[in-house]
Amino acid sequence: MLRFCVHYGIHFIVPIIIGLLFYKKHRFTVIAILLAGIIIDIDHVLADPLFDPNRCSINFHPLHTYWAIALYVVMLIPKKTRIFGLALVIHIVADTTDCLLM
Repeated sequence: MLRFCVHYGIHFIVPIIIGLLFYKKHRFTVIAILLAGIIIDIDHVLADPLFDPNRCSINFHPLHTYWAIALYVVMLIPKKTRIFGLALVIHIVADTTDCLLM
């Protein structure tokens, strides 16, 4: 239960908190973008089985590889891609935490 709460708390509560605390002027847009970071889970459709609660996503699914993660971190640098990079990094942090709690 702890693993579930931490994993999905990072996926859904952390983006809302970040949007409310740090992006007050555009909070709803930023929160929507940060929550949309979950879209990289689309790569789970390539896995067999589609969902395995005991599988670590990091470096297993294509959009969760170390190369992809490096790209997400680089996206934090330019202002134009920063919010999208942050959304993806939050997603990776959630999945990494899930792996650590297995």
